[in-house]
Amino acid sequence: MSFLAWIGLGLLAGYIASKLVNRRGEGILLDVLLGVVGAFAGGWLFHIFGSPGVNGLNLHSLLVAVVGSVVLLVLYHAVRRRRAW
Repeated sequence: MSFLAWIGLGLLAGYIASKLVNRRGEGILLDVLLGVVGAFAGGWLFHIFGSPGVNGLNLHSLLVAVVGSVVLLVLYHAVRRRRAW
């Protein structure tokens, strides 16, 4: 995939994951970063369970990226809340 396709997929996946987890976006920069890293994490998770990961700009790749982004966002909020105590 091209760099711009990764950014577009990351933005969309990060935005969807932010809306699913905490009902608001984290900001465009964090959404993109979360989505791109989530695509890698989701691809790794899907590969462990025997399914193909991100393989282009399609709905399956978006699903993989959203799942990875949701996992990362839940972990991010868990660590952030724990540090506040």
